[in-house]
Amino acid sequence: MIGDKWTLLIARDLAAGPRRTMELHTGLFPISSRTLVARLRDMVKDKLVERTDYGGNPPHIEYELTERGRVLLPLVEALRVVGQTLDCNQCEDRKKHSGFYCEACPKNFKAPEPETFKPAPLPRRRQQDDSIVLL
Repeated sequence: MIGDKWTLLIARDLAAGPRRTMELHTGLFPISSRTLVARLRDMVKDKLVERTDYGGNPPHIEYELTERGRVLLPLVEALRVVGQTLDCNQCEDRKKHSGFYCEACPKNFKAPEPETFKPAPLPRRRQQDDSIVLL
């Protein structure tokens, strides 16, 4: 159940709330859409995730962790802490490859830099028109 590849990462991404399939797919690069859908079906079957079909065209389907699925979150957090303790470089590798950190990465939550004071630019003086108008 939880030993399957991607299961804990899907649980991690669903910890923030319900997600559509494509939202999960984007955050779980390089998972294929076929693998993601298969894993989500397995998680629904194991009652870790609830699938809600809102209908419509295109289909609007959301996945959300169940109470049983939320039991996995302390495990996901413990694994994240171990990775930080071991100073893994996977975050930087992901950033280099895909251009962004994963959603749960603490590197996404940097303290804002203090604003620096920039004086307003001085207004430009209008050049005087010295041309002669002939009538």
